Amino acid sequence: MFMRKSAVATLLAVALLAVGCASQKEPATKAIADAESALSAIKEDAAKYVPDQLQSVEGTINSLKDSLQKGDYKAIITGAPALTASIASLKDAAEAKKAEVMAALEKAKGEWSTMSADLPKMVEAIGSRIDILGKAKKLPKNLDAAKFDAAKTGFDAMKSAMGEATAAATSGNFTEAVSKAQTVKEKGAEIMAALGMTSG
Repeated sequence: MFMRKSAVATLLAVALLAVGCASQKEPATKAIADAESALSAIKEDAAKYVPDQLQSVEGTINSLKDSLQKGDYKAIITGAPALTASIASLKDAAEAKKAEVMAALEKAKGEWSTMSADLPKMVEAIGSRIDILGKAKKLPKNLDAAKFDAAKTGFDAMKSAMGEATAAATSGNFTEAVSKAQTVKEKGAEIMAALGMTSG
């Protein structure tokens, strides 16, 4: 009789455990679905601006999905709040980085606007000076043939870099455009000094 009662008690405990597990399955499944939905809404920006942080969050989700497959619903319910906080943190980090990049882009746009107006004048002035010196019977005393040839080679590189800067700006990459334009500006100043030209 005692054995029968004990067996019944064991069966009852197993049944209650099964009910308990079943009652945890739904919230555990929902927690993962909610996390994936929240992540989906910010994934594009996160992948672009904070990929490492995104990878960490995706790793956590995959780990909890493994727990779901194994029926370890408690691990999911326990881990869900931390995951929710991680996704919120990821969202904030992506937005902050995006704002930073956008601000840098606006700054670069302004710099490019000035450079794209000034640098072609510098290129034209140097080109004109090289033409005049190339036609002259004799180079100025502070400029020998080797120095003049180096200036001409540098001028070709300068024009090429200016073309690349313009192409970058046309495609919307103003940060790269400004970087290349800065190279043009520095090279131009170097050539002007070599050719005895004054800026301004």
